[in-house]
Amino acid sequence: MSAMSPAPRRRASLVDSPLLDVEKIRQDFPILRREVRGKPLVYLDSAATSQKPQAVIDALVRYYTTENSNVHRGIHLLSEEATQEYEGARTKVQAFLNASSPQEIVFVRGTTEGINLVAGSYGRQNLREGDEIIISAMEHHSNIVPWQILCQEKGARLRVIPMNDSGELLLEEYERMLGPRTRLVAVVHVSNSLGTINPVEEIIRLAHRQGVPVLIDGAQAAPHLPLDVRKLDCDFYVFSGHKILGPTGIGVLYGKASLLDSMPPYQGGGDMIKSVTFEKTVYNDIPYRFEAGTPHIAGAIGLGAAIDYLSAIGLDRVAAYEHQLLEYGTERLSQIRGLRIIGTAREKAAVLSFVLDGIHPHDIGTVLDSEGIAIRTGHHCTQPVMARFGIPATARASLAFYNTKQEIDVLVRGIDKVFEVFS
Repeated sequence: MSAMSPAPRRRASLVDSPLLDVEKIRQDFPILRREVRGKPLVYLDSAATSQKPQAVIDALVRYYTTENSNVHRGIHLLSEEATQEYEGARTKVQAFLNASSPQEIVFVRGTTEGINLVAGSYGRQNLREGDEIIISAMEHHSNIVPWQILCQEKGARLRVIPMNDSGELLLEEYERMLGPRTRLVAVVHVSNSLGTINPVEEIIRLAHRQGVPVLIDGAQAAPHLPLDVRKLDCDFYVFSGHKILGPTGIGVLYGKASLLDSMPPYQGGGDMIKSVTFEKTVYNDIPYRFEAGTPHIAGAIGLGAAIDYLSAIGLDRVAAYEHQLLEYGTERLSQIRGLRIIGTAREKAAVLSFVLDGIHPHDIGTVLDSEGIAIRTGHHCTQPVMARFGIPATARASLAFYNTKQEIDVLVRGIDKVFEVFS
């Protein structure tokens, strides 16, 4: 039986943008030229981690070969150069997010650490017994577990916004949940397992109407959508560098300056202090108060290079092209008998999660790998999502602007091969 899932609704403002020269872009990514198991690599796992353009690789090599030094307080030339590049990357992130000031940009290891920082600092300071935190039914584990730990510690309650069978949040239920005991809302911008683009502006507006701050998990949004934290008016926004063409081990927490300034340190150590005696420590200004120890200097510089690369292309054009890929992929996969797409929201980013009748997703991934096709299989760190849809796992093809329609055709032929093997 063919699962005729509706194609995501076209967003005219993006689709009217100029198309990309994808073949030229692909030349910037060395790994896309390799073969896997004797076949050209078809990389459809960008939601797990993106591939890196040569410009980012070169930035890392340049730092380690010509500027390698620790940042801040060094008076020799190498330290001055490294500091300038490191802080320059912070300014690039500020512009990328349209934050008000570089002070609002905290470098962390990734989305997970950013969420834990907010939970461990803002949450511990403001949550009391009987209070409530609201998350959604489609959260990644990294936006569930830190809040569970905090609620257990404080005697607070975690509440969950439900979703419908298409993978869309029920905003009427969310609005009813907001109340005098709500202390924070933490919601994903784009679901990593369903592709749903959540109406975060409306979620934020409803929360702010009752004076409740909002954290947005932007790990899957930052690579695909133009971002403006001032327009969104979110209080915190987090994302990971490795998903937007940058290195692993680097990420960003954006926080409104007034909130960050009121928060106690998350970790203690060097660089997050102004002065230390055995009697008293005076903490540093933001954002350095939250960056204890030697930071991931190369990671920040690489992230800055990734932002330069993406900004030169334009996130509006990236979103337009990826949406066309998503529509094409949705149409092709919907025609396959025995395939069901999981996540059919009207507003989606470039994620195609699916199941095949009678075939475990891990077996799907194994056969596709033999054809040189890299996808992700499993619960994608969203076990509650899998439970909601009554399945143990999905096969997930996640697209990026360096993918092509021809690669989706290869995926379709690979799925035909899966059916052949298990028929």
